[in-house]
Amino acid sequence: MRGIELKNLTKHYKDTKALEDVSLTIEYGKIYGLLGRNGAGKSTMVNLISNRIFPTSGEIFVDGEMSIENDEALRKIFTMSEHNLLPVDKKFKEAVKIVKMFYPDFDEDYAFALAEKFELDVKKKLMSLSTGYSSIAKLIMALASGADYIFFDEPVLGLDANHRELFYKELIDRYANTGSTYIISTHLIDECANLIEKAIIIDKGRLVTAEDTDKIMENSYTVTGPAELVDKYTADKTVVGSDTVGGIKSAYVKGKAQNVPQGLEISKASLQSLFIQMTND
Repeated sequence: MRGIELKNLTKHYKDTKALEDVSLTIEYGKIYGLLGRNGAGKSTMVNLISNRIFPTSGEIFVDGEMSIENDEALRKIFTMSEHNLLPVDKKFKEAVKIVKMFYPDFDEDYAFALAEKFELDVKKKLMSLSTGYSSIAKLIMALASGADYIFFDEPVLGLDANHRELFYKELIDRYANTGSTYIISTHLIDECANLIEKAIIIDKGRLVTAEDTDKIMENSYTVTGPAELVDKYTADKTVVGSDTVGGIKSAYVKGKAQNVPQGLEISKASLQSLFIQMTND
């Protein structure tokens, strides 16, 4: 079976439980959203999967093989992180050669074609690039890597609206052409919600859910109206959270809307709204 499997994955730092007993499977050939608040454990999970740090307990398998200190398994994973791990004293075109040494399937032609689309100066040293273009250089390396499992940690940091749209378009095109797995960790959930096939939500180091986005959306709705009427309607339902402004209340409910009384409005909840409610204290 192809995919990345986490079994009871735990990471502690002294008194801090960064990740606690997480078990899930990241299937091959899908686009995932890895969602969580700051400090929820997203980066810890990605760093464990990419072997940058080691678990306190638990196991990680890539295509059925244990990944810890397994170069063959780790070569299938490429991680674009918020921190720049590329050789910043090199020019982009030199960095491409270095990355290709570690990823034999790296597509140089595609990388330079992307650089042209993003108007990235390939003759500049990476350290002299702006925040936005530093992100673009990292995005290009990830998209061109040829890896089977590609992680993007806050991929659009510093990008303007045009470049963000171009990135999402290129990711979809690349996904269609390669069939690889793409995992996007981002706070801009609404912006890329239509790309995400499966959502992994983490809070306080624990797994909240790992489901098809369509299933999450289909089995949730928002009911809005006078607070007293909303409370009465939702009394016997699973409410994941609510907002109240004045006397008007919006409740986020799991399940299907049925027998809605007059005076209440039912609407589809956005993935970002559900995420906020699922991870609120």
